[in-house]
Amino acid sequence: MRNYQQELQKRVAFIQEQLASAHANGIVFGNSGGKDSALVGILCKKACNNVLGVMMPCQSKRNFGEDMTDGLAVAEQFGIETMTIDLTKAKEVITNQLQKAAELSEMAQANINPRLRMITLYALAQNRNALVAGTGNRSERHVGYFTKWGDGAFDFNPIADLTVREVYEFLQFLQAPQNIIVKAPSAGLFEGQTDEAELGMTYAQIDDYLLYQKGDAAIIQQIDQAYHKSRHKRQMPEIYGGYNHES
Repeated sequence: MRNYQQELQKRVAFIQEQLASAHANGIVFGNSGGKDSALVGILCKKACNNVLGVMMPCQSKRNFGEDMTDGLAVAEQFGIETMTIDLTKAKEVITNQLQKAAELSEMAQANINPRLRMITLYALAQNRNALVAGTGNRSERHVGYFTKWGDGAFDFNPIADLTVREVYEFLQFLQAPQNIIVKAPSAGLFEGQTDEAELGMTYAQIDDYLLYQKGDAAIIQQIDQAYHKSRHKRQMPEIYGGYNHES
């Protein structure tokens, strides 16, 4: 197990370095009511007083119910400024316009939600001279379980190297609300959605492979296939001439 007291100190320093190098005055993050956003919010608040958590419910009943309750519990316990922006009508407007041009698949519609949230966070951050904190963990990132230009868009991410198992351990160390720790992970993109059902494997299986290189051969093959298939999500887009990096 990691030494989470040291991890806390190192990650707080990392966040403060990001703010200083960007000459930013604060941080904005999406407070989904889940484990990852809870950990990011806590770390950011310990690094900077000017932190805004934005709850952005969009259609799903869970967004307006337990997710909001849990997100508010974290914000209250750790003194994180919070606002709520309901994106339901915005989703309906853009979907109705798009449906005039094409019949959208379920996933094409579902991925509008995180992309609308990205627009919201960046608008608020720019208005506050703030940075957007990412909330994705290592397990999700490895198998590409995030939306490109949605929750995959951020200025910095203080937990991207942590597996789901380690995120839970860190939250226990920080004494986060217990409900955040025990509820089933869900992106809340549609009713009844859970991460593991959508992935077709458990986070425990992914973490066993990432941390200890062990697991059922069929699951390992599934993880490797997901990793290679989602490679494009984890790198900058290709451009002619290969100038992807600042010289």
